[in-house]
Amino acid sequence: MSNERFTEPEVNENQSVTPSDELNNNVSVSSAPETDDSILDFDDDPLSATSVSKKSLVVFFLIDTSGSMKGKKMGELNTVMEELIPEIRRVGEADTDVKVAVLTFSTEVRWMYSNPIPIEDFEWARLRASGVTSMGAAFKELNHRMSRNSFLNSPSLSFAPVIFLMTDGYPSDDYKEGLRELQTNSWYKFGLKAALGIGQEANDNILAEFTGSKDTVVHAYSGGQLAQMIKIIAVTSAQIGSKSMTLSDDTGQELGEENVFAAKQKLLGQQIQELVNTNGEGDDVPFDTGW
Repeated sequence: MSNERFTEPEVNENQSVTPSDELNNNVSVSSAPETDDSILDFDDDPLSATSVSKKSLVVFFLIDTSGSMKGKKMGELNTVMEELIPEIRRVGEADTDVKVAVLTFSTEVRWMYSNPIPIEDFEWARLRASGVTSMGAAFKELNHRMSRNSFLNSPSLSFAPVIFLMTDGYPSDDYKEGLRELQTNSWYKFGLKAALGIGQEANDNILAEFTGSKDTVVHAYSGGQLAQMIKIIAVTSAQIGSKSMTLSDDTGQELGEENVFAAKQKLLGQQIQELVNTNGEGDDVPFDTGW
């Protein structure tokens, strides 16, 4: 494959975020700083299947912690995320180094830890809910950190990241402006994207704007469904994200990076919908049962 170079904003590395047992102690980020364009070497091919000792995969969770998530929703989300981490540890091939990064958004946007944490060492810090839904600010911060100069600085080749958005409501800021900035990011373009709407207020059209397809958007209307949907999306996305794809099933021809991305995203949508239908999403659950 040819060596391609992608334009991506430089990142200010001076900002620090400290770990915490509770999110309220974490350092907040009000907005992403202005940046200059620089030329970024994207591992020759962001989805390259070149053989190396270890390839890195970062799984990003973007989680709404606004006031409407307070109570059972946030409690159940915390519980399922604690249960999910051991399952992600079993994902991927032996040559995949999986890391996790968690970005929360309410009135402010905050990282759970200052850098992506290897899945073997990751411990879930229970989240608290308050404030409004600054989804656009979260998109800007993700764009800021999703860079070789910041969170994606593994010395080895990298799979394109997995990006999983969870929210229960409508953004309170200009999410379209933040999404436009994020859409210029090469890692976002090639990343596997999925979204979960929690309850009846989440807007499927907005979530589909983020993922690029309604097939990678699902809903949960109860605590049981929340646990099912989070595990289905997170585990399936990580499995597909850590899979090397070099040949087309239809033609047997070698795939370019854009085709690899399209094939993975399509496969993700198909598998999510199959698993959701198997588990009966929405069956006999009208609106926010148990919440």
